[in-house]
Amino acid sequence: MPDIALTTVVLLCLAACAAGWIDAVVGGGGLLLLPALLLGLPHVPAAQVLGTNKAVAIVGTSGAAVAYARRAPVRVGTAVRIGLMALAGSMTGAFFAAGISSEVLRPVIMVALLAVAAFVLLRPSFGTAPVDDGTDRRVTRARTVTAIVLVGGGIGLYDGLFGPGTGTFLVLALTAVLHLDLVTASATAKIVNVCTNAGALAMFALQGTVLWQLAALMAVFNLAGGLAGARMALSRGSGFVRGVLLVVVFSLVAKLGFDQFTG
Repeated sequence: MPDIALTTVVLLCLAACAAGWIDAVVGGGGLLLLPALLLGLPHVPAAQVLGTNKAVAIVGTSGAAVAYARRAPVRVGTAVRIGLMALAGSMTGAFFAAGISSEVLRPVIMVALLAVAAFVLLRPSFGTAPVDDGTDRRVTRARTVTAIVLVGGGIGLYDGLFGPGTGTFLVLALTAVLHLDLVTASATAKIVNVCTNAGALAMFALQGTVLWQLAALMAVFNLAGGLAGARMALSRGSGFVRGVLLVVVFSLVAKLGFDQFTG
């Protein structure tokens, strides 16, 4: 593991905790965790940053998934089938991620950040109430297959290749395709996200691109944040997180943009 200043380690651990909390409540913890790693480890190859990110994220996501499964209605069978497809997609994405440089990764993350921020701004009710437009909520076999192939395979591929925003994209896609309310979609997304993280992490581990010591320390904080976030989402709702999420998103976009255009 490269030499990392103690201050940097502390800040990365705090970022991991905050990312776990955000990911559990509204998804998208990677929008904070991965840019934080890129900023804190500017001289570390992008593949190692991505691998370390997955090693941290899978712990917090697993904790949040267990917390949700105990109290939220989850279609376990559907979630597992989508998750298995997502696992295959994430392993494929992680395989190709080894050749990506930080210079290429930063603009992609900035676009993902801005896309999520725009959606949150344009949909004030996002994450605050179940979707209810009066339409038929019966889920057909075709919709289930679409969720498995497109949501699982497509978002799984994205998660292995890049990663940030996967949880949020899963919640949005599951709500749109399967007509789930946001709490159920978030709970289901956590199970799927565990699978995408596992697939990507397995590939990164095989390639030897994980900083295990740093990841283990950050994972403890990520787990604590994930458990706290899941409990708060179930008991209080996630509307209060919107402002925090937007502040974090725009701050990171500004910082990454500055580094991209001055580097």
